[in-house]
Amino acid sequence: MTAAPYSGLTPDVALDALASIGLRPDGRLQTLNSYENRVYQAGIEEGPPAVVKFYRPARWTDAQILEEHAFALELAEREIPVVAPVPTDGRTLNAYGGFRFAVYPRRGGRSPELEDPKVLEWIGRFLGRIHAAGAAGKFHDRPALDIESHGNEPRAWLLESGLIPDDVLEAWTSATTLALDAVRHCYGRAGSLKPIRLHGDCHSGNVLWTDDGPHFVDLDDCRTGPAVQDLWMLLSGNRAEMTRQLSDVLAGYESFHDFNSGELALIEAMRTLRLIHYSAWIARRWEDPAFPAAFPWFGTQRYWQDRILELREQIAAMDEEPLTP
Repeated sequence: MTAAPYSGLTPDVALDALASIGLRPDGRLQTLNSYENRVYQAGIEEGPPAVVKFYRPARWTDAQILEEHAFALELAEREIPVVAPVPTDGRTLNAYGGFRFAVYPRRGGRSPELEDPKVLEWIGRFLGRIHAAGAAGKFHDRPALDIESHGNEPRAWLLESGLIPDDVLEAWTSATTLALDAVRHCYGRAGSLKPIRLHGDCHSGNVLWTDDGPHFVDLDDCRTGPAVQDLWMLLSGNRAEMTRQLSDVLAGYESFHDFNSGELALIEAMRTLRLIHYSAWIARRWEDPAFPAAFPWFGTQRYWQDRILELREQIAAMDEEPLTP
């Protein structure tokens, strides 16, 4: 049986890891919300608390993590409110006890009020600045977010896994086939794309709000892809509501970076890819005890029936005309 990925990451190991890079933890350690990695807030003697992120073993190479760090530091140097890792002796990626980790300053905040047009415009301004910086360089080690990485590959993995119950396998296979055909059609409608460096996972949980405005956290999923990937997760509700929200975001965004309106054809396609990728993500993490505890309904017949219904709804959504702000 495969050992759980964080079975050796005890509180003592976490505190000793901080001490190994010259910090002096005072023994206080609070677990913060994260499924993919393990993230803690640690009290530090004679200083403010620090946040330490232990990376999931074998998910990223050192080069890929360092590219994430370099992008965050580049954005911070441009005075964009991104929470970047703190270098120690010139290094941002450290290792201790078989785990790789990085230290971040603690930054508090609350969820942004996405129903407020001014909030969306404010977030849009900073996303425009992030994308202006992202378009000015390239990732060499971080992967792309595309149909292959978030559609074809996870679908093939799930089909090989044997996790989908036999009585819904044919329906799920058909739904994913039709959904990915529709995704490819959306990409064709979008026309020529210019992928850029992205935050990659810009949902409201990764945007913390203070009286001074937003700051962006967790670039763990930064990739190369279409700019709309960082916009669509800020949209919700019916078509009219999403159109208004998109207009508000773009009002701020386009003050700093041009937006290719052809990418609006990808909004429902990106949502569809995320749904397929999400199922495979949970399945691949099942040996981590945090996942069965958080997703006890995963793998049931009802779970897969709901995913089939979602995909059928997405096929219909992708057949509609793109939003026009």
